[in-house]
This record gives sequence, structure tokens and C-alpha cells, in this order.
Amino acid sequence: MIIRRAEEKDIPRIHDLLLQVLRVHHEGRPDLFKPEARKYTDEQLSEILTDPSRPIFVAEQEGRVEGYAFCIFQQHIDDNILTDIRTLYIDDLCVDEGQRGRRIGKELYEYVLGFAKKAGCYNVTLNVWSCNTSAMGFYKAMGLTPQKIGMEKIL
Repeated sequence: MIIRRAEEKDIPRIHDLLLQVLRVHHEGRPDLFKPEARKYTDEQLSEILTDPSRPIFVAEQEGRVEGYAFCIFQQHIDDNILTDIRTLYIDDLCVDEGQRGRRIGKELYEYVLGFAKKAGCYNVTLNVWSCNTSAMGFYKAMGLTPQKIGMEKIL
């Protein structure tokens, strides 16, 4: 398996994987997530691919992208209450549903950790929807612990 920065040629496959993530979220929270919607247009993805503050990594096996990790550098310089540590936020991580259980997600996550360390980050953070129990189990197995919890009351 090769893990590398995403390229323009990967956009169609990234859209396929983004749709798999959307389906999980729509099934768990149809009140919030539209069915069959696109998270990004091709133009938005092209723009993200050229933004050094938003690296996207793909896991490729035998010439096929089987997973991705969308990341965003975050830092709160001179904030009134927050320290100005540098964080790499994982905005989205997905492995093709037909390839799960083959350690692709683990290798992709570990690659992101190594990238963050080399980039001088203090930590790696992410959000996970509570309805996505398989993702929560994966992140716990990777050693992540809750940093904060979002709560809601539906009216």
C-alpha cells in the first residue's frame, strides 16, 4: 500500500468515498444529513488540493484509492484563553466499505500522526458522530480519547 498526497486524478474516487461517509451519517441522522449529496464540488476539491493548510492523503492499493484522510492545520495564535499550539485536525477519514478490516485505516491514521509530528504539531484531533459506532470503536482502538463532547436537545 502507498500513502501519498491526493492529486487531481483522485477526485472521482474521493467523491465515491465521501458518498460512503455521507450514507453512514444520513442513516444515523437523517434529520441532519441529506441523502446522496456531495460534500464538495470538483472545484472545491481542486482548491483544497492546492491549499497547504488542508492536506489530503490517500491510501492506494494496486492503483486504486481505498481510503483518504482530509486534514486541516489549526492554531490559535494570541488567543485570549487558548495556547497557541499547532494542531492537525482530521476533518474526514474513510476507508472503502469493502476494504475495512484490512488495516488500511490504521496505516492511514499512523501516516497522519507521523506527518503531524514532522510538521511540529502538538496533537491530532477529530470529531466523530455518536451514531457512527464503528468509527468510534476504530478511533478508540487507535488510542484517541475524548477531548470535548458536543451535546444537543432536539426541539
